[in-house]
Amino acid sequence: MFSLKQPKPTFKSYLLPLPQAEDHIASEPRIKKLEPVLLPGEIVVNEVNFVRKCIATDTSQYDLWGKLVCTNFKISFITDDPMPLQKFHYKNLLLGEHDVPLTCIEQIVTVNDTKRKQKVLGPNQKLKFNPTELIIYCKDFRIVRFRFDEAGPESAKKVCLAIAHYSQPTDLQLLFAFEYVGEMYHNPAKKVNGIDPGGGGGGGIGSASGQQTPLFETYSDWDREIKRTGASEWRVCSVNEGYMISTCLPEYFVVPSSLADQDLKLYSYSFIGRRMPLWSWNHPNGSALVRMANIKDVLQQRRIDQRICNAITRSHPLRSDVYKSDLDKCLPNIQEIQAAHIKLKQLCVNEPFEETEEKWLSSLENTHWLEYIRSFLKHSAELVYMMECKHVSVVLQEEEGRDLSCLAASLIQVMLDPYFRTIVGFQSLIQKEWVMAGYQFLDRCNHLKRSDKESPLFLMFLDCVWQLLEQYPAAFEFSEVYLTILYDSARISLFGTFLFNCPHQRVKESTEFAISKNIQLGDEKGLRFPCVWDWSLQFTSRDRLLFHNPLYVGKSAPCVQNGAVKTFKRSKKNYSSTLRGVPPALKNGIINEQEFLPRRNSLILKLKPDFLQQTESQSNSMEQYFRDWFAKPVDLHGVILPRISGTQIKLWKLCYFRWVPEAQINHGGFITAFHKVSLLADEVDMLNRNLRQYKSNSSLQGSCSELDQSRMYFRANSVNDTSGAPDFLSSSFPFSPVGNLCRRSILGTPLSKFLSGAKIWLSTETLANED
Repeated sequence: MFSLKQPKPTFKSYLLPLPQAEDHIASEPRIKKLEPVLLPGEIVVNEVNFVRKCIATDTSQYDLWGKLVCTNFKISFITDDPMPLQKFHYKNLLLGEHDVPLTCIEQIVTVNDTKRKQKVLGPNQKLKFNPTELIIYCKDFRIVRFRFDEAGPESAKKVCLAIAHYSQPTDLQLLFAFEYVGEMYHNPAKKVNGIDPGGGGGGGIGSASGQQTPLFETYSDWDREIKRTGASEWRVCSVNEGYMISTCLPEYFVVPSSLADQDLKLYSYSFIGRRMPLWSWNHPNGSALVRMANIKDVLQQRRIDQRICNAITRSHPLRSDVYKSDLDKCLPNIQEIQAAHIKLKQLCVNEPFEETEEKWLSSLENTHWLEYIRSFLKHSAELVYMMECKHVSVVLQEEEGRDLSCLAASLIQVMLDPYFRTIVGFQSLIQKEWVMAGYQFLDRCNHLKRSDKESPLFLMFLDCVWQLLEQYPAAFEFSEVYLTILYDSARISLFGTFLFNCPHQRVKESTEFAISKNIQLGDEKGLRFPCVWDWSLQFTSRDRLLFHNPLYVGKSAPCVQNGAVKTFKRSKKNYSSTLRGVPPALKNGIINEQEFLPRRNSLILKLKPDFLQQTESQSNSMEQYFRDWFAKPVDLHGVILPRISGTQIKLWKLCYFRWVPEAQINHGGFITAFHKVSLLADEVDMLNRNLRQYKSNSSLQGSCSELDQSRMYFRANSVNDTSGAPDFLSSSFPFSPVGNLCRRSILGTPLSKFLSGAKIWLSTETLANED
């Protein structure tokens, strides 16, 4: 039979094969395209190549070359150059290393070196010269600078105008969150960072419990909070369901059980904004914390006020009286707080410290920022005394009841309730007292760059909490890194948490947007925006470990010192130091008219306290309460009170100085103690896991997986690990000013003139012929 197998070829060629087209292409060096990483709904609106990002002020040696891109969400600088001088980068999964969210931009200044001109760009403005430089001033005190020496002049001009236009939208629905959510509704299969970015409360930030943060959007969330605090004489009210009564109140809130819905509807017409009294919290002794707007109907004011107070009194088991605190009279207003913040920003972004070192502390005092911090802490502590010692319910009264009362009510609860000093508890507090209570994030954060009502009340609240964290570090589950990241998140126009003035605005605006985009909402009340409490959208599980405070002492966890169980103690001598430098009348809770003005070099604020009408015995009782409290050991799971002397109210350096190279201290700052305590805590956890493994005699595989678990960012390599601190630790850790800030003189610029007292941005002026 013949074989069907074909014979093997015997001819052998010794010539080299001809080059193929594909091989020719592959042999050429590949030029990597610099393209931005885009989120769903994000589009590139303009870009320019051959841009130089300035790193140092005195040399261009470290400058980076790349592409500057403007999208509808951020400005992004993309480069292949390695970052010089930077040893660590804390990565946000939503933003690149050189990205700035559009809502974080404060001011845009274009410069032409040849014509010696500069101009602050506003939306829809013309630029009559080709910019050679772009300086971006950010709301978080960063300054970013780009040079266009090698870029096309027209391309540079277009990208500057695009940044000015998209960073100053004229309508709420032009913010990126709407485009993002619209894209997610049309393409529900899309995921961000590997997860589904829903609108829920998000999980924990690495905790074993994975407890969800209540959003207080439902009846059940409020009902659970009533049961948690034991407020048996209060009920959840649904009279505002569908926002039928007030558009600046949540659909569900808590009222005295003795008040009928019909009465609430009738009384609502007399309150400003129809904002009826809102329950915030209940003390175990029965005292309640209530927020209330002013009554605008003068004729009915006395009668309605009496009815509300009687209902609150009947909700107290002891039928105790109600104490009213008029916050508008005893605390700085939002305009004063905004002015203090502007002065603080001027101090932090001004010339290098060498030129202002001698008078820097007096300049800090003149900002009044620390004075206002002290006034909020002091007044909140006095109201804690009324609830804790006098057993009376406290009503926080404010004109609209949605600014100062947010801050005061939150501070009181942080001082009184240890639950709000945990991560989930603190997040639920912000949801309850800020987001759902109608704090105007859109106006106060000035997301649309056109609000004359801008005021950093939320930042001041975080600063006040940081003061308590600094004084009682073992009482808080979260770290100051967590507080700083939370402040930064308010400047990212993706999360619905910090985007609106009230819940009704979210429903109204998102419903209109859904209709315009043909999005079927079904039974949903508006679009569901990503929630800021879902931290996995921004950070990896390992990076989220920096949110945890290694000094936090949980329940049934005694403090061990020198082999013996210790508690934190303060003596009466310590307490007297908290009042050092304070006028004698202030120590008794009263300030006389002669003492309204502070002494020279004093940080004491001119106050208008609520206790002017108190008798001398009542004032002495308050003083005695504070003395007794400071003389006892601190109960980390009980009441904490602030120290308010001048030396104990500090500047939050990590938040305000993290972008300033001159303020950096290598291997200094809070992180040095944080690192060492983390290693110690991790070593203790490791020993406990080894001990449990030894007792349980479980498999080796199980023990390995358990030993790999850690709740600390910094981990001990072994039980006997004595390694030093990493080289990248500094006082600005985990942030790095390298590449994010190029300090340059702002004297003579529009920003300098504004910070020096100008009442409006010089957005239409061109400053020519400047030396």
